[in-house]
Amino acid sequence: MKFEITILGSSSALPTSERNTTAQIINHAERFFLIDCGEGTQIRMRQNSVRILRIDHIFISHLHGDHLFGLPGLLNTMNLLGRQKDLNIYAPPELNSFLQAINTYIFTKLGYAINIYPLKDNNKDLLYENKFLKIYSFPVSHRIPTWGFSFEEKKQPRKLIKEAIEQYNIPIVWRPRIKNGEDYITSDRQIIPNEQITKDSPSPRKYVFITDTEYLPSVKKYFDTPINTLYHEATFLDTHKERAQETKHSTASQAGKIATILQAQKLLLGHFSTRYKHIQPFINEAKKEFNKEVHAVRDGDIFSV
Repeated sequence: MKFEITILGSSSALPTSERNTTAQIINHAERFFLIDCGEGTQIRMRQNSVRILRIDHIFISHLHGDHLFGLPGLLNTMNLLGRQKDLNIYAPPELNSFLQAINTYIFTKLGYAINIYPLKDNNKDLLYENKFLKIYSFPVSHRIPTWGFSFEEKKQPRKLIKEAIEQYNIPIVWRPRIKNGEDYITSDRQIIPNEQITKDSPSPRKYVFITDTEYLPSVKKYFDTPINTLYHEATFLDTHKERAQETKHSTASQAGKIATILQAQKLLLGHFSTRYKHIQPFINEAKKEFNKEVHAVRDGDIFSV
């Protein structure tokens, strides 16, 4: 089952000729979710062959412009493309006032409804669920209320072994029961142990997105199992650690520490300040604290969870 992250924007407050501000597409089993919507998001979506009308769920981490200013344009484009399905946006409560102001002066009447689900500033909160996936929000610590997001696969039923179906001529009516753990009882009352005719489904995967936040080890309380892939902001290097503290951002080494605390398998670094011309130092610093796979992301990068 596909579980991929496409980086649409990897800069911090200022876009550059190579990097837009924060946005990511999550593709889980061909269902597409947008995290944040900085300037240029819909351009990057077209460059990466993401079909705009397939986005039904948007998650906004906080209301700073570099995570938000692409949203009005994207909503208008959806309207021009003839969208009729509801659009669901999970965001800080104040987003509703922002969109109302935009609508007053810019939008014509939208041909679709926007459902806004306010994020809760208390604990890990379930936002969305389908057969395969749960999406949660959790608060982090920035200059204004800010949230991270966790995309967590559900454990799936056991899988029937094809050869076993043929060998025991297992009827269709029995197959859901076997997948849920029952032993199979043949027509002549022979009991076939479940583990003999099934195999375990793949382990559930987890992607965690943490943008604008100060170093926050307490985020561990939201995760009781290891994380496959962690995206963590790394606006600064340790040479500007004091500036990171002043602005409630993180350094690359602090991102590495969080990855270690959360038992991540892979760390993606992003949200780089434009003061830095090279990104290899971010990888070097993070690896001092996290001895597994580390990437400093670029716009257009695609990662499997």
